[in-house]
Amino acid sequence: MKLGVSTDFSAAHSLSRHHGKCKNLHGHTYRVDVVVEGEKKADTECVADFAEAKAVIEDVIELVDHKYLNEVISYPTSENIALFLKDELEKRLKGSNLGVTLHSIRIWEGKDKWVMVERD
Repeated sequence: MKLGVSTDFSAAHSLSRHHGKCKNLHGHTYRVDVVVEGEKKADTECVADFAEAKAVIEDVIELVDHKYLNEVISYPTSENIALFLKDELEKRLKGSNLGVTLHSIRIWEGKDKWVMVERD
């Protein structure tokens, strides 16, 4: 069964290899949709507690929120941001007692453009 949590963060970046405006320093408010997967637990009848799942996700989002992403991720395209967050989420979920794994993460750059990475 799948469970989803959405959050957002704001950050700046510049893409030196980009041929358009994104070459310059600029910022975005990113929306992040995280989907985890697991079995419904007999004692709670839930896959995971939403608050506990969101706490793990927010811990990862702190790594990029209000940051200059070029100092966190070597070349911070939306694709590379998604891969970075995926790796960090997988590590933290594995070390948690939530009993879920990451299914997918979708990063929205603004309101109409997104990148999605799914579990390998």
